[in-house]
Amino acid sequence: MIEKLSRRGFLRLSAGFGLGVPLLGAAPGSWAEPKGLKLGPALSFSYEALVKRAAALAARPYSPPSAVSDAVRKLDYEAWGRIHFRTEDALFGDGPSVYPATFFHLGQFFQKPVTIHVVEGGKSRQIFYSSDYFDMPGDSPARQLPDKSGFAGFRLQESRSRSDWRTQDWLAYLGASYFRAIGALNQYGLSARGIVVDAAEPTPEEFPDFTEFYIEGAAAESDPVVICALLDGPSVTGAYRFLTWRNEGVVQEIEAAVFMRRGVKRLGLAPLTSMYWFSESEKRRLEDWRPEVHDSDGLAIWTGAGERIWRPLVNQPYAVTSSFVDHDPKGFGLLQRDRVFENYLDGVNYERRPSLWVEPLDRWGAGAVQLVELPTDDEIHDNVGVYWRPAEAPKAGSSYRLHYRLHWSADEPYPAAVARCVATRVGRGGQPGKPRPRGVYKFAVEFAGLALDPLWGDGVKASPVVTASSGAIQGAFIEPIPNTRRWRAIFDLIPEGSEPVELRLYIQGNGDALTETWLYQFRPPA
Repeated sequence: MIEKLSRRGFLRLSAGFGLGVPLLGAAPGSWAEPKGLKLGPALSFSYEALVKRAAALAARPYSPPSAVSDAVRKLDYEAWGRIHFRTEDALFGDGPSVYPATFFHLGQFFQKPVTIHVVEGGKSRQIFYSSDYFDMPGDSPARQLPDKSGFAGFRLQESRSRSDWRTQDWLAYLGASYFRAIGALNQYGLSARGIVVDAAEPTPEEFPDFTEFYIEGAAAESDPVVICALLDGPSVTGAYRFLTWRNEGVVQEIEAAVFMRRGVKRLGLAPLTSMYWFSESEKRRLEDWRPEVHDSDGLAIWTGAGERIWRPLVNQPYAVTSSFVDHDPKGFGLLQRDRVFENYLDGVNYERRPSLWVEPLDRWGAGAVQLVELPTDDEIHDNVGVYWRPAEAPKAGSSYRLHYRLHWSADEPYPAAVARCVATRVGRGGQPGKPRPRGVYKFAVEFAGLALDPLWGDGVKASPVVTASSGAIQGAFIEPIPNTRRWRAIFDLIPEGSEPVELRLYIQGNGDALTETWLYQFRPPA
């Protein structure tokens, strides 16, 4: 069963581009009036017109949302959780689109209303809010809201060909510019965002909002649902177009046109956000009874030069930003590589959380993949973010056009020819049975993949290539792991002082890289 908005998922949600392709869908006039929904008049609509609106909006001062009503503020977690959309009123619940859409109610944690429109044949009609769409207690504060108050967001249900479509959903847009989808293992996990503004800066982060959505249904399961969205915030506006396919997982082809109202310190494009608390690498004593807790365990990058990089995530003691400078990257993503239930022992299915891969479909030029890691002491907080930061600082009046694809899947969509890292383990240095030297740390980095098969034969000279930004590396070697087809590289690090050490490692054979490049930021214990 797909995870719904449990308390854990709910609190985590609350924390925290070529244009001109015609809209897809059924022929004009072929779709019936949605049952139960109250619609506005039909108006002309196209994505190109939405782009022009976003550009015009950027030339005007930002207009913040109107004040939140007392009724919305009273809808705390418990009260909001007792409100349920009636699936008999779902958009496309009777067709012709194969994927019905249902709506989220406003509440204390999702206070900003969005307008939602249905699109058909170049025309859009707004879907007006009504409490009639929702089952709620008789004394719910939501009953005080007037019609046309707006929704908090929406989600797409599974195909109407499935008998359980009313209880199973696969895509949700809720809060600021956040959205998320299930992967190939039918489980929600990390999220994507429309944009990031001034994350991990000394000043407060800005959270632009998707304020309007336009949904055009899919006539068949092989067709995409087309979702357009208008973005608005104090520093930026934008128009987004999502072509979304429900296949083994979920694939979204995204066009975005972004316009700057004013300059910002840090602009993040194609951003992802996730949670990493601890894993086998550096779990603190008595941290938690479970062996591991994370939605993602590492950042994978396929650079423009073709190098494959794996950077295990770290629960940092304070906000840390790592930059991986690149030019026209081939892709990057936050992955969940550990798929063994016994490594989590938790019914919330961490072993099934999706991996999310960003695939640029045009040239992004110079910039950097940036990883932001924040400290956390619980799993309810999203504390990891990654995005593309253009090299040129954004200024008022500048704009960006992006075209990229998101793969919500079990693994990265384009596996490397080299072997990949599957585990990072850190402990005291030295040798068993001998006094352990103070201030020395041992790393055991495990790799798996067909590229390592020649190591089992003769004639291949293989060795680890290890470097450190400071300190000294000692005793580096590789060895097979018993009862597996894996190999591990082992070395000792002697840090200098207490500053973080940037580590870099790969296994080479006959002069060629046999594995992806493992990067790690190690902070010597105080």
